[in-house]
Amino acid sequence: MQLDLESLKYPIGKFSVPQTLDAEAIQQAIEHIADLPKALFQAASPLTPAQLDSPYRPGGWTVRQLLHHCADSHGQALFRFKHALTESNPSIKPYDEVSWANLPDASLPAELALDMLRLVHTKWVYLLQNMTAADFERTYYHPEKQRTQTLAEVTLMYSWHGKHHLAHITGLIQRNFDR
Repeated sequence: MQLDLESLKYPIGKFSVPQTLDAEAIQQAIEHIADLPKALFQAASPLTPAQLDSPYRPGGWTVRQLLHHCADSHGQALFRFKHALTESNPSIKPYDEVSWANLPDASLPAELALDMLRLVHTKWVYLLQNMTAADFERTYYHPEKQRTQTLAEVTLMYSWHGKHHLAHITGLIQRNFDR
């Protein structure tokens, strides 16, 4: 079965902010964020070096780059949450994810990215689990999006982000390596 490029880019669909950001949705997102390091480890650890260096789609990042991207991105998320929890609507520092994915450290062993992700998520999930409803209403300003985002919205977005990249990896495995 041939998948179109859009399906390969967005295997679970694009993120959209739900109409209602209730406590149940936030709790489910926290659980997904908590589970991501283990899910990525289970998906990626059996892969050979050649498979880790396979792109998940034509012109896309390799599995190794995806893992390092998740570690970098979610590390940034932890810092953004801390800024939003300690400052009044701070403006976050965007970064060029494509350039970061092409830096030399993205070629390091996948285990290092998985370890970093596990450590970042340990701190981040602990923080998320101890936030109040008022904390989730705190905001930061995203200059690239040119809008303010609540931490509730961002929590759901990063839950989606993890599932999005996990689907890239598992989709590649199903299409090319599960024979």
